[in-house]
Amino acid sequence: MGMPSVPQLLIILVIVVLIFGAKRLKNLGGDLGSAVKGFKQAVKDEDKTPAELEDGTENATDTVMNKTEDQKPS
Repeated sequence: MGMPSVPQLLIILVIVVLIFGAKRLKNLGGDLGSAVKGFKQAVKDEDKTPAELEDGTENATDTVMNKTEDQKPS
């Protein structure tokens, strides 16, 4: 059995949309995209050494602290 043809794929797509609904499929696509993005970020972070990860965390903390201090009334 080979690959399905274009008309067969369109019929399958219509059946899936009828079963799940377009809105639910859109949400599912967004969730899948977020999961893939998170996975890629995790793979990228895995390549970093622990010291690099700590430096990134400290810098983010410093940035938050500076913004908090700037927002305090004088």
